[in-house]
Amino acid sequence: MFLKTEQNFIYAGLSFIIPIIIMIIAYLNIGIFLGSDVSVLVGDGFTQSSHFHASFREVILGKQSIFYTWNASLGLNYLSLVSYYLSSLFAPLLLFFPNQIMPDTLYILTLLKIGSIGLSFWFLARTFKIPKWGTVAVSISYALMSFITVHSQLVMWMDSFIYLPLIFLGIHRLMDENKPKLLFFSYLLQFLSNFYFGFMTGIFSFLYFIMRCLTNRPKYKKSISSYMITSLLAAGSSMVITLPTFLDIKANGETLSKIASFKTEVTSYLDLIMKNMVGVYDTTKFGSIPFIYIGLFPLLLCLFYFFGKKGNKKEKWLYGSLFILLILSFYIEPLDLFWHGMHAPNMFLFRYAYLFSFLVLLIGCKGWEKIKEKDTTVLLKIGATLVLIYSAAYFFKPANSYAYVATSSYLLTVFFLGIYLLYFILYAKRKISFKWLCVFLLMAVTTESLINTSQMIQGISTNWNYAARATYTKPYPKIKELVDQTKEEVSSFYRLENIDPISANDSFNFGYSGINQFSSIRNRNSSSYLNQLGFKSKGTNLNIRYNNNTLLMDAFTGIKFNIAKNESSFNKYGFIKRSKNSDYTLYQNNNALPLAFIAPQKINELIPSVDDILSNQTNLFHALSGTEKKYFTSYRATLDTLKIREEKKYSQPLTWKFRIPANQQVYLNLASLQLSDNTFITVNNGSPRKIQRKYEGQYYDLGYYSKETTVVFTIDSLLTDKPEIIGLDVNAYQEAVSKIKKKAVEINTTGRTATGIVHTLQDSMLVTTIPFDKGWKAQLDGKPVKIETFKDGFLMVKIPAGKHTIAFSYLPVGFNIGLLLFLTCPILFYLYLKTQETINKK
Repeated sequence: MFLKTEQNFIYAGLSFIIPIIIMIIAYLNIGIFLGSDVSVLVGDGFTQSSHFHASFREVILGKQSIFYTWNASLGLNYLSLVSYYLSSLFAPLLLFFPNQIMPDTLYILTLLKIGSIGLSFWFLARTFKIPKWGTVAVSISYALMSFITVHSQLVMWMDSFIYLPLIFLGIHRLMDENKPKLLFFSYLLQFLSNFYFGFMTGIFSFLYFIMRCLTNRPKYKKSISSYMITSLLAAGSSMVITLPTFLDIKANGETLSKIASFKTEVTSYLDLIMKNMVGVYDTTKFGSIPFIYIGLFPLLLCLFYFFGKKGNKKEKWLYGSLFILLILSFYIEPLDLFWHGMHAPNMFLFRYAYLFSFLVLLIGCKGWEKIKEKDTTVLLKIGATLVLIYSAAYFFKPANSYAYVATSSYLLTVFFLGIYLLYFILYAKRKISFKWLCVFLLMAVTTESLINTSQMIQGISTNWNYAARATYTKPYPKIKELVDQTKEEVSSFYRLENIDPISANDSFNFGYSGINQFSSIRNRNSSSYLNQLGFKSKGTNLNIRYNNNTLLMDAFTGIKFNIAKNESSFNKYGFIKRSKNSDYTLYQNNNALPLAFIAPQKINELIPSVDDILSNQTNLFHALSGTEKKYFTSYRATLDTLKIREEKKYSQPLTWKFRIPANQQVYLNLASLQLSDNTFITVNNGSPRKIQRKYEGQYYDLGYYSKETTVVFTIDSLLTDKPEIIGLDVNAYQEAVSKIKKKAVEINTTGRTATGIVHTLQDSMLVTTIPFDKGWKAQLDGKPVKIETFKDGFLMVKIPAGKHTIAFSYLPVGFNIGLLLFLTCPILFYLYLKTQETINKK
C-alpha cells in the first residue's frame, strides 16, 4: 500500500540505508565494526543489554519461562524485565546469533533499529507536500538526532522511536480520513515495547491531538470519540504486559521522588542554544542537559513555520504551546519529574527530550510545505539571526561554563547554516534547479548528520569507554564450561556465584541462580533483607552484590558453587576444588542449604538490626539451628613494615599482620576503613585483588586457617585506623549448618514452579529463600494455603505436623486480567470498525 511505485521504494530504501551507513562510519571512526576488537557494548549496554538479551534468547528457544527466572538475585518476575528491557519485534533475530557473540548481535540490532527509525519517519514525511528527496533528508535527521545516537547504548529504548512517527501518522489519518487502524496498532506496539517511553509518548501525542483538534474544532471534534476509543482499546490490549509490570513495580516499594527544588539542578539559560549546535556532547551521566539537536535544516524550517508570514496564527500558538511546555519541563523540576513518572532517573537525564526534537522536525515539515521562491528573504533573516544568537551565546557565555562546547562546533554550525542559506539563494536566483536544490540539501543534511553522529559516538567513547570485545567474549567459553558442568552433575536446585564475574548480571547470561543483579526491575523486598544480611544493596536496590560476605550467608542462600579466577587467593572453608580450566576454577560448597527449611513458628519475631550485619546473621542461624553459638570474634591487625605513631595517617601501601587461632575463616572488615573505590588487597603474598567498596559488601575474605597462623595482608590505600579483623569459628558454623540440614527441605524448580516434600514432627514454618512476590501461590497437599513472608523478603508457609507435599506456582499479578484485555480489546476494536463502516455507508 505504501510502496506503490518503484520510486517510493527507492526513497524508503534510502531513508533506511543512509542512517545505517552513517552509523557504521561513526562507529568505524572509533574502531568498531563487525568482529572488531572494540565492541559496541558500553555502560548499561555492557552490564545489562548484553546479558538480558542472552537470557531472552533462552526464552525464545523454550529453555526458560517468560514469567519467572531463577537466574536473577535468587528469583525475579521475568515478564516485568521483558517489558522494560526486551520487548521488541527484533527479538526473534536473537535466534540467529549465539550468546558468545552478543557484541556483534547488539551491533547489528543497533544498526537495524537506526535504519528502521529513519524508514518509520519517511512514512510520516511523505504525507507532507515536500520534495521526495526532502522526505529522505528529514528521515535521516530524525534517525540520527542527538538523543537517539547518544542513547544508542540503550538498545531497548530504540523501538520507541520507530513507533513515534507512526503514532503521529495514525493521529493524522484518524482525524483527516477517519482511519484509526494505524493509530491502534502503533499505540499497541509502543506500549508493548516499552511502557516507560509509552507513558511519555502517550501523554505527548494526546496533547498534540488536542492542539490539532483546536486548530479546526468544527472539522475535528467528531474525531475525539474515535481517538479516545482507539487509544483506550490499544492501551487495554497492551495490559497483558503493562498491567503486571505496573503492579510489580508498585508492589516492590518503588517510592516517588521528592521535589527538592522548583528549578532543575543543572540547567542554565543558554542550554537550548548550545545543545542545538553541531556535535555538542556533554555527558549522559549526572549533570547533563537535554540532548535536543536534530539538525540545523529542520531548525530553520521550524522557525520559518513560526516566523514566516504564512500560516494560521492560532495554529502557530497551539503548536507553540507544546514547545513552551517542553521547554518549561527542562527547567521546572515538578514538570521534569512528571515526564519521568515522578521517578528521578538514574543518569540519562531528561529522557523526554526526544519529544522536543521530534516536534522541531514535525513542525519543520509543516514549514517546508509553505516555502516558496519568494520566501528566501525570510529564510535569510532567520538564518542570520541564528548565526548572531549562536555567536553571542558562544562568545559571551559565562566564564567556566559550557566547556564542552568546542570552537569547532560553533564554526561547523555557522558553516552549515551558511550552506543551507546559500542553496536557497542560488535556487531563488535560478542558478540551480529545484531538483538540484533537493539533492544539495540532502547531501548537506547527510554530511551534517555524519559529523554530529561521529561526535556523539566519540563523546560516548570518552565518557563511558566502549568495552573491548575480549572483555565479553574471552571469558565466556571458560565460564560457560564450568557452569554447564554443574548443571550436568547436579539435578536438584542450587545456586552459584562467580567471584570474578564479567558483570553483575552474569547469571542471566550463563543461566545460573545467583545473588548479583543490576537492574531497574528488581525485587526490593528480598534485596532489602539481603542487604541487612550483608549482600550489599543500598538505597533503591538497583544493585545487589554477592562478594564480601560470610560463609553463613553462602549456606543460607544455598550457594553450592563458586567460580574464581585461577590466580585468585580463593580459600573458603567447606569449599572443595571440583574442576579447572585455563582461566577459572570451580569450587563446591559442602555446606550449601537447599531452597527451604523447617523453622519455629516464632521465626518472624527476629528483629534485624539496621547496621549490625553479623548480629543479624548470628540471630538468624540461632533461630534456624535451635542452638546458640558464638560465631564471630573481633581482632585488630598491626603494622608489619613500619612503626608509626597512632595519631598519624599511615602511608600507602602498607602491610599488616595478625595472629589468628586455629579453625577460623578470617575477614577484613572494610567498613572500619576509609578506602578508595578501587583498592587492591593482597593476602599472604598472593595475587592482588581489587575491591569495589561502593558496590560490594564489607567482609573481605582473607582465607581459612585450620591451624594457628600469622596472616599477612597488604592494602593499597590510605588508612587512618588499624584494620578490624573478624574471625569465624568454623566448628561452631559447621555444627549449626549440620543442625539446619536436618530440617532442610529439598525443593525442585521447573520454570515458574517449585515443589517438595515436607516432614515435620510439629506445627512449623517452612522458610524459603524464594523472594516474596504476590504472584506466588502455594498448595499444601493439593489445597491452596496462605503464603506468609519471612522478614518481608522471602516466601514462608505454615506447615502442620506430618508429611506433606508443598507446591509453589508463579504468575505475575494482573496477568490474567491483562490477558483477558489483550484478547477482548482487539475484538472490541474490530467491532468498532465494523460499526463505523456501517454508519459511513448509511
